Amino acid sequence: MDHTPEDIEAVLALADAAAATDGVGPLSEQTLLALRNPADYPDVVHLFVRSDTGIVGYAQITPEPTNASAEVVIHPAFRGKGLGRQLLDAVLDAVGTPLAIWAHGDNPAAKSLAHTLGLERSRVLFKMCRPLTGSLPPVALPDGVRLRSFVVGTDDAAWLRVNARAFATHPEQGKWTHHDLELRQREPWFDAEGFLLAVPSDDPQRLLGFHWTKREPAADGTPGPEGEVYVVGVDPDAQGLKLGKALTIAGLEYLARTGATEGTLYVDESNPRAVNLYDNLGFEVCATDVMYARN
Repeated sequence: MDHTPEDIEAVLALADAAAATDGVGPLSEQTLLALRNPADYPDVVHLFVRSDTGIVGYAQITPEPTNASAEVVIHPAFRGKGLGRQLLDAVLDAVGTPLAIWAHGDNPAAKSLAHTLGLERSRVLFKMCRPLTGSLPPVALPDGVRLRSFVVGTDDAAWLRVNARAFATHPEQGKWTHHDLELRQREPWFDAEGFLLAVPSDDPQRLLGFHWTKREPAADGTPGPEGEVYVVGVDPDAQGLKLGKALTIAGLEYLARTGATEGTLYVDESNPRAVNLYDNLGFEVCATDVMYARN
């Protein structure tokens, strides 16, 4: 259904209340983008649970021809009243195709409810953390390769091409369009200087790989203490250059240099090679998101 700016603010406040109680945000970045920019996502479905006090529950459904996805949140003060089950039933009723629902945090209550509804655990996403106050390994770039920062409007097409090639089998990342990129460039956290590109020294417009860093703003609008390894990708044609580790370290150095005190990243449990790389760089699993699916 359509929603108003007041509805958006109410859902954001609801998400903040849930995060304060659960220790993890209930809505992903993509869900928040679609919530705040409904005109840009006309196919997304928004469901609300309203009470006399306002919106106390929210679900968002992203329809896909073969596999829709959804996220659901109930205000902590209204849990234990069956609202979560009712909202999930509404989500399941609204979707005729296979459906995947994200539960941010490996919460026992979410696990129990998913089991009751016949949903199966289908994907696990690790959040990994490490302090940025200690030393980092040196950045070892191959001969003939240098780093430069992303230039908005100039590097967009090249980045989209390499991103699609690097994440050709990824369920979300490899499908990004110019619209997806542009929306993030408008976000308050976007920092082109911290969007690092690996290029040949003699051909600076040819993109070999990248590390896009991210720092969400704190309550006062200044960059927060967490510095995120937002996306690291390497063109398949450049895989033999071992750029992934060098790009990761270079981005962490940038985040530390600009004031971040903790490095974070998200990686699929099913990608042991990446998990091992980050483990060797001092990262540890600090939170877990779980996807439950109805086939």
